[in-house]
Amino acid sequence: MRPRAKRFALVLIVLALNVLALEAAVRFWVRDAERLRGLATGVDDPWWRLSWIHHRKTTGTTNYAIDEFHPTRGWALKPGLRDVELRGGRVSSNSRGVRGTREVATPKPPGTKRVLVFGDSFTFGEEVGDGQTYAARLEGLFPGVEFLNLGVHGYGHDQMLLYLRESVALYEPDVVILGYLHVDDVRNLLSFRDYAKPSFELVDGRLELRGVPVPTPEQVLAAETWRPKVLDLGELFVRQARWRWGGLKQETRELSDALLLAFAATAREHGATPLIVYMTLPSEVVRSEREPDGREKQLEELCRANGIPFLSLRRRFYPLRDRVRPRPNMQHWDAFEHRVAAQAIAAHLRETRLLDGDAAPASDGGA
Repeated sequence: MRPRAKRFALVLIVLALNVLALEAAVRFWVRDAERLRGLATGVDDPWWRLSWIHHRKTTGTTNYAIDEFHPTRGWALKPGLRDVELRGGRVSSNSRGVRGTREVATPKPPGTKRVLVFGDSFTFGEEVGDGQTYAARLEGLFPGVEFLNLGVHGYGHDQMLLYLRESVALYEPDVVILGYLHVDDVRNLLSFRDYAKPSFELVDGRLELRGVPVPTPEQVLAAETWRPKVLDLGELFVRQARWRWGGLKQETRELSDALLLAFAATAREHGATPLIVYMTLPSEVVRSEREPDGREKQLEELCRANGIPFLSLRRRFYPLRDRVRPRPNMQHWDAFEHRVAAQAIAAHLRETRLLDGDAAPASDGGA
């Protein structure tokens, strides 16, 4: 071998050894995913995936006992649950994995009014019982109307859209509600959160689905053995930089808007009226002003421009801000706040006559 070739081979060997040493060091460092928490921004997949792997290997279970694997949405509520304790609340589900024990007929009987309610853990009602969720309370306010709580903890708008596509023809709803929280926007960027999940990309203005079928837990664990942890660490830094300085926030908004428009279009294609409800965190209510700003204002303008009924719960909560305060040991709405939300949505449904099938104003923020 010529001297130049020898030097080149030696350089390659040294580089390979350095890369292997770096990979070994990173693997040792990230064996406990909590060490990455300081680097994680919530918009990166590695931390969520490594956290799930660590939990799975140490406990042999999923993050939530109420979950089951789902091939298109990643995870879903197990069917047939009865009074399973979850963070202070009791969770039940019917035979189709809908919150609560009541079964509904399919096809929908003639003359039946039905509302599907989609959302994340706030809609699902984490930390409260089945009958305390705002969806359940709405049914009590509209005797004879069926409200199905299809909320699932940790869901982004991408999973809500897929859930609607999978269920709308089965349930034949008259109205479809999406409980929107601004923190869900970043979930649309992820391919892994509570577990592996689907995602969409905007390509030339069109939504293109990625990550379906979702890999099984066994496949995720098997692939992890060969996944370079150096690349995981690099992705953390790149995503963090793009979030702070690289325009990722704007991309997030554009993707979320496209998903919300697709959600509304899907409901309308099946003869249902969509209603987007701007939910709110207790901390947001306490520090907010009466008039909308930021993401709430953007969302209201999006709905108005596209003729989508809209309701802001933050404005309904605002007069109650002294009562609605963050609780150290509770991250979600309590029973009182679910009741307030149900009363506000009920008033909006009556004012706009959405359940009567009449045309509704595109936007009604509420006083």
